[in-house]
This record gives sequence, C-alpha cells and structure tokens, in this order.
Amino acid sequence: MRTTRAMIGTLLSFATLSSLAHATPSTTYWTPMTVDIQPYGVLHTGVDNYFTVARKLQDGGGGFPTDAGLTVGVLPFQKLQAEVGVDFMGPADYPLMFNAKLGAPEGALFKGSPTLQAGIFNVGTKKDVTNQNIVYAVVGKSLAGLGRLSVGPYVGNGRVLRDSAGEEKKSGVMAAFDRGFAPTRDKEGSEYNRVVLAADYASGKNALGGGGLGLYYYFRSNISLLVGPVFFNEEGVNGRWKWTIQLDINHPRLFGRK
Repeated sequence: MRTTRAMIGTLLSFATLSSLAHATPSTTYWTPMTVDIQPYGVLHTGVDNYFTVARKLQDGGGGFPTDAGLTVGVLPFQKLQAEVGVDFMGPADYPLMFNAKLGAPEGALFKGSPTLQAGIFNVGTKKDVTNQNIVYAVVGKSLAGLGRLSVGPYVGNGRVLRDSAGEEKKSGVMAAFDRGFAPTRDKEGSEYNRVVLAADYASGKNALGGGGLGLYYYFRSNISLLVGPVFFNEEGVNGRWKWTIQLDINHPRLFGRK
C-alpha cells in the first residue's frame, strides 16, 4: 500500500470509496447474490464488521466502517415478494446507502421453476462518490442434498466502480452457494439449521469484486452470527483480505398477518 505523505490524499479517497462496498440487502456472505427475500412485514437488523488481522496500518491494515442495516419485506404476496432497506455506515462522510429487491421464489412461476429476482444496492447519497447504484439479477435453485445455488450479472455506476488505476470496472457476475447442517427446532416449533456453510464471489476489479467462505451459527431461528474471511480482487481498492463478523436478527412481524 502507499506509504508516502504525498499519496495520503489518494489513499484516503480510495478508502472512502471501498469502505462503502457492502450495503446489505439480503445476502449470502459478501454479496447480495441469494435466493432469499425478507418476508412481508418482518424487520431484519444487521451489524457487519470487516477488519484486517495481523497487519499494521502502514502495511495496509485497517477495516471498513461498521455497517448497521435495516431491511423489511413489503409485499404481502406468496408468488411476488419485495424488500427495501437502508444502511448506516460509520465512520464515513456520507454514511447512508439504500437497497431494494423484487422477485419470485422457487416454484412461483411453474412447478420446479427457479428463483428469479432483480434488485439494486449501494445507492449512495453523494454523486460520483458513494452512488455505486449496482443493479443485479438473480437466478437461484435449491439442489436436493447439496444446498442452494444462485448466479447473476451486475452493472453499476462506472464513475464510482473503478480499479486502483482509475479505470472503469462497472460490471461483472456474482455467484453464491449455501448449505445448512444440524437441523433443529426452536421453542416455537420453527425448524432451522443450526450451522450454515456460505460462500459467494463477485467478479470485477472494483469495490465489489471478491468473495469468501464462512459459517453461520444460529442461536435461534431468527438470530445468527457469521464469521469468516473475505478476499478481494483488487488489493489497491479494498486491500488483500479482511475478516468479517456479522450479526443478523429477524424481529417479530411489524405488520401483516401474525
């Protein structure tokens, strides 16, 4: 990483952009490539942290701002679902980011049909600084005995999504996989997997490019903790890799049928 005083301003500019790489709609791990959409009326809160391990600040150590996010399902239909969300990331000069997603779950269109979704995330409030405005599509399917697989393209604002040399890198492909283990039930009778293996990846040498592999541990059906590493495609933008810890909570239904 750059270490001379003459390049500090450039380094800080890259840090501001890359630290906003991950506003959180429903996600698998690092990316929003997932078959999930937040249920109608159910509020999700999440706190995501990304930090380096065993690296000094002068050698590229440091983390992203803490991301505190809210997401809620907004459509009362079974075959067409939607969620909207907002994230506050701090410390950051322009901390608010917005996201939304619309889609049909598996089997909604016809028997055995895949999940089909379209969404947008990292909608920032500062023009050509935080407004990555990444639009993406999801095609997903549950594979019996194997897990869930999803894949789709993305494209964003080329004035913000750039590599470390300043070249436009605004598009790519995302893919994700997850599989649950140790099925159990909570006191209310809800069935869930105690442990979930999750992995995803986004192509592109930009702030989104990268991915990782980690584990969710579910304390209850609505409370989980995710841990694991995230590796990045462009070290000059996000650094080499970071460790993530993510707490996710689904709260009792705010509106709609209880």
